Order: sequence, then structure tokens, then C-alpha cells
Amino acid sequence: MSNKEQLITQTIDKYEHYINPAMAKLFRFMGLSTIEWEAEGNVIRDIMGKEYIDCLGGYGVFSLGHRHPKVVAAVKRQLDFMPLSSKVLFDKPMADLAELMAEITPGDLQYSFFVNSGAEAVEGSLKLARVHTGRNKILATVNSFHGKTLGALSATGRDMFREPFQPLLAGFSHVAFGDIDAVYHAVDEETAAVIIEPIQGEGGIIVPPDAYLPAVREICDKTGALLICDEVQTGLGRTGKMFAVDHYEVVPDIITTAKALGGGVIPIGAFTARPKVWDKYITSPFLHTSTFGGNPLACAAAIAAIGVIREENLSKRAEQSGRYFMGKLIKLAETYPEVIAQVRGKGLMLGIELTKEGIGGLLLAEMIDKGVLIAYTLNNPKVIRIEPPLTIEQSQIDYVITALSGALEKAQAMLEDL
Repeated sequence: MSNKEQLITQTIDKYEHYINPAMAKLFRFMGLSTIEWEAEGNVIRDIMGKEYIDCLGGYGVFSLGHRHPKVVAAVKRQLDFMPLSSKVLFDKPMADLAELMAEITPGDLQYSFFVNSGAEAVEGSLKLARVHTGRNKILATVNSFHGKTLGALSATGRDMFREPFQPLLAGFSHVAFGDIDAVYHAVDEETAAVIIEPIQGEGGIIVPPDAYLPAVREICDKTGALLICDEVQTGLGRTGKMFAVDHYEVVPDIITTAKALGGGVIPIGAFTARPKVWDKYITSPFLHTSTFGGNPLACAAAIAAIGVIREENLSKRAEQSGRYFMGKLIKLAETYPEVIAQVRGKGLMLGIELTKEGIGGLLLAEMIDKGVLIAYTLNNPKVIRIEPPLTIEQSQIDYVITALSGALEKAQAMLEDL
């Protein structure tokens, strides 16, 4: 056994003994019995040197690709100055990033609070909505995903994740995504906020009717409820616009970001709100705090990431590449209707809904074998997600389509034998 093979065996053994044996078993079952070793651009290499086109993108983290040189350079520069903040003196990177967030977010969104993850951003937005309105009720949607901390999980609309931790926070209810009548009947003068993903990610890449978000905005305006748009996965160019709400010309009261915000180098999240919503935090600025949130390293990464998104026009690239990718996927759906029920999405946030849940495991294994990384959506195992870096090349898309066609052919043959 070579040294590299020994490292693989030792790492898997440590997963089984010190992380989670079920996770190790699942990785092995999916053909992932190797170690990720290095990454650059749109490609990940394992310890043996095999290359994988990253069509998962860390569930939306690697919008700029892996180790974008401008983001890496910005982090290295900041590391030589001050990695973490004293929390006593003024922090220039955080101030600069907050100004940028006000520039790129829709409408009059102005004040930002920086955290370390999407779940933390959701937690902060829920607290802000309650303290601003003085109300307790939060309306979310079925099959939504907002995170797994206690407050975020209370908003998340999947019973599988919620039931083991009941009772969760009081005041949360859920209605079907895309059903404006359900929102109309659920929101009242006691509702603090409606929290919605503009496009459901983990729910299966579900795109709502065009009139949905504008109608929710109108309902919130009439009742005094706040509209929180969770753009942790959809934001920063992923759907072909800087934010998914821009497709619908809707300005939320609070918007959450994370994942791609750190440029694929440092974790960072944020919630950004309109000035009127920030009133209680201005009166009492220490109502909500975070030791590591908004640290200089993360802010330096985010500033560089936003710069790259703008300079390289990645929103437009996502729109163009997504249209090309979607066209190819639609042709595959027409060729293999026994396997693919539907393809959908916006920009480079694409979903392939399968006719049967069990097909997904075969497709994933085949694609991994061919050097392409994809995965299910968390709330719907029948849906394969495709969320590559926004920098993906057309030649790489073509390779992915060829590999997927071969995998679908095998899946169809398997179904015919049943």
C-alpha cells in the first residue's frame, strides 16, 4: 500500500471513530473513498491526482471557483495586518464591507450585521424582526431550508429535521411555497415577518410564479409584517442577477447572505436591513453581538469577492451559462423521459427532478466515477442539484452533459430491467 493509500485508509478510519461512522459508510457507498487534496478554479483534485469538475460548488459557496487569486491575496494581506478584531477600536474592513453591502443590495437596504454562517444570519434576521415589530409570529414555507440552529430550524420547513428537536420556538407556521392565497390567509397584525427563499434550494430548486414575491411584499406592507428574503444560496450572482429578488423587482426589509460572500476562502454571513428596521439596534447596539462575526480576515475576503463578481460580471456569466446548461438538460430530459421528470432553475442554480428517488444514487456514483461532483437537494432526494462556480467554462459544461448522458442511459436500462 502506497503512502497516499495509507492516508486515505487512515482518514476514513478517523471519520468512523471520531466524526460519524454513518457518514463514512455513505461516502463509501457513493464512491467517494478518497481524500480531497487541492482545488483551483472549477476543478477539485483528490490525493491520487484525479480531477473532478465541481458542479456542486459547496452548495453555493464556490461561486468564484476555488482559491480565486484576488480573494486569496486579499486574505494574505489582511493576515499580515490583523486577522481578528479587538472589538474595541473601529474596524476598517468591516466598515468598508458594510458600505459595499448597502451598494449591492436592493433598494434602501443599508445597515448590516456580520456573522459566520447562513444559519446565524437567519437567526439575527428573526430576532431583528421580532424586536422591531414587537410581534412574535413568523410565517415560513413548507420544504424551505433556513439552517439548523434552533431559531433557523423553527423556520425550516422539513419535518424530518424538525421533529427530533421539538418543541422548537413558538410562533412559527408554514404554508405551501408559491401559494399566495395561503400567505394572504396566514399573515395578520400579529405576524412579525414572512421569511422566504426567492427560489427554494434544498426544497428541490423550486422557482415560484413571477407574481409570487411581489404579492407577498404587498401583503407584508398591508399588515405591517416584515419581508425577510433568505438569499444565502441564491444571492451574489447565482441566479443571473446580483440577488434573486432582483428578478421580481422586490425590495425585502431584511436580506440574508452567506455562502458565496466569503469568496470560497473564509466563512462569513450577513443580514442587511432597511434603516427603519434597525431602530432597536441603534437604541441598544449590544442587543445582538458576535465574537467572530465581521472579523477582518472574513471581511477582506468578502470585499474581494464582491469586487470579483462585479469586475468579471459573474451575474451575467451565470445567466448566459445557465441558459446554455438548461438547454442541454432539457434535451436530455426529452431523450430520457423515463428517468427525468423535469429540469428547472434560474442562472446556475439548476435542478433535475428524477422520476424515482432511488435513481439518484446511481447517477451520483456514475458522475463521480466520470469526474463530476453533484449531489441531491437536502429536502428532496429526487432532485439532483447543479450549482457550479459561476466561472464554469462551456467546454466543462459540455463534458458534464456527456457524462450525465451516459449515466442516464445506464439508469434507463436499469429501470427497463425492473
